[in-house]
This record gives sequence, structure tokens and C-alpha cells, in this order.
Amino acid sequence: MAMMASSTLVSFQKGLQVFCKKKDRDRDIYPYKVIEITPPPKNLGIRCFPSNIHCGESVTIEGQAYTISAVIHRYQLRKGKYEPSEKRLDVQSTGRYILNMYLENLLEQS
Repeated sequence: MAMMASSTLVSFQKGLQVFCKKKDRDRDIYPYKVIEITPPPKNLGIRCFPSNIHCGESVTIEGQAYTISAVIHRYQLRKGKYEPSEKRLDVQSTGRYILNMYLENLLEQS
């Protein structure tokens, strides 16, 4: 289970950049934008997580348990090269995630 680590925000002329604490950078921890996707979508902020985080993994954010539904890495073409533009985690509350899996299995069986 991945635990949330606090992040330090630093702004530059190009825009907002997020850096994880120095002790976290040594452990391959990167900032992700976290969105709770249950309607209506809710932005949970920018959090630091390990680079190998994957779907189905449980995380705790502000005392609430969530399960990761999707890990999204977006790239943008700039000057003929693709550069990372966004790292995002789509999460659901753990109870909602289990209920959705149960309902999907029922639908497949019918």
C-alpha cells in the first residue's frame, strides 16, 4: 500500500512545478495529480507517489482510503519531441471500487 507523502510547491515563470521532498526523491517518488472520478469528479490535489504505482493499489489521502482506477501519463509534442506534460491518478473510494467490480461481474455473467 502506498502512503501519501507531502510535497513542496515552487512556482517559476513557466508555471507551477511540484517537487517531492529530498528524502522522497531518493526513493523514485514523483508528483501525481489525483482526481476522484466518482460523479462529480473531485480534485484531491497533487500528491507524491512511487513511480511504479498501478491500478488496483490502495492509497490513503487525508485519512480516506482510495483505490487507483487508472494511471495516466500524458505527453505533448514540442519541437519535434514528445515531452511529459501530466501524470494523473484516477481514484475511487475503496467501497465504490469494490461495488463497481461486483456489478461488472454480474453484467458479464448475465
